Amino acid sequence: MMEKYNRVVLKLSGEALAGKLGYGIDPEVIQSIATQIKEIVAYDIEIAIVVGGGNIWRGMAGSAKGMDRATADYMGMLATVMNSLALQDSLEDNGVQSRVQTSIEMRQVAEPYIRRKAIRHLEKKRVVIFAAGTGNPYFSTDTTAALRAAEIEAEVILMAKNKVDGVYDADPFVHPEAKKYQELTYLDLLNGNLGVMDSTASTLCMDNDILFSCFPLWKRATLKRLYSRKNWYSN
Repeated sequence: MMEKYNRVVLKLSGEALAGKLGYGIDPEVIQSIATQIKEIVAYDIEIAIVVGGGNIWRGMAGSAKGMDRATADYMGMLATVMNSLALQDSLEDNGVQSRVQTSIEMRQVAEPYIRRKAIRHLEKKRVVIFAAGTGNPYFSTDTTAALRAAEIEAEVILMAKNKVDGVYDADPFVHPEAKKYQELTYLDLLNGNLGVMDSTASTLCMDNDILFSCFPLWKRATLKRLYSRKNWYSN
């Protein structure tokens, strides 16, 4: 067996959970994700998850329509909690122990985020789902994934994409001739404005030597690449 990563952060976009519905949570999609995560946990890999909330609410969209930006972002954080609880429920149905930790306290439904407690859950092979972003407005869930990866000393961030199968130098749906990258650095991301993750997240990953990989969520086998060090993007 090839050398594997021991601790990873999986970043799921909220839109991916909507599936063909386009809005809300598609039970079939979330069940498929939970099944794939179960297969990876079986490889003795510690996995933490950050889920976006774009399938329910996007703070930037609300702000663009005149809503106070901080209020819109807090609503987005609540959307990530809803997604996280749905994913936890599906994981538990598949026999995978999991914990949701939120950056905004809501003890009736989830644990507050405590770094050492999160690490202890991971060491016990529980999946930890980080919800409510960083707990602050103006920060994306990409930044949350980078921050939590640094805090729990994860080796790589896996970014599950719903429509594309990697990183391109242009939108492949608009530009069919767009070049797909096999490797790139965080400086490439920043200088090329490639839009894979925001600049704050890219800088955090670069400063903390965290690798990342993009993969297509709709291809079920691709999550199994978790246990191989082959074909990961570098920093």
